[in-house]
Amino acid sequence: MNHLRLEIICWSCLLIAMAVSTEAASVWKLPTAQMVYEDLEKCRQESLEEDAPTLRCLVKKMGLWTDESGYNARRIAKIFAGHNQMEELMLVVEHCNRKEQDTSHLDDWAFLAYRCATSGQFGHWVKDFMSQKEVER
Repeated sequence: MNHLRLEIICWSCLLIAMAVSTEAASVWKLPTAQMVYEDLEKCRQESLEEDAPTLRCLVKKMGLWTDESGYNARRIAKIFAGHNQMEELMLVVEHCNRKEQDTSHLDDWAFLAYRCATSGQFGHWVKDFMSQKEVER
């Protein structure tokens, strides 16, 4: 009887954990270039036009950054899934995240990890994504 209770408790915990993670994942939406520009303008004002704090503010608003773990490589890869290199992009983002990790200087960590990750092909993809707003006008 105790074995059955333990099994029911374990399954209940698993279902609750799945529901919570599914809900959290469903809340995040792919950003559009328009959304990025709007958030960027707000962040520039909040951070007095300084680059590192502006970037960290922006990626937090976009749901791509947490102060505990840095960039969310999976979400970033989803934005650029059309390039069919999600695994490679996730590896680059995760590498740069670890390389630049500095929890005592969060703005610098976000900025340096971004520079690291966008120093190659990914940087061109970011520019192309941001230029979509120009086309929409």
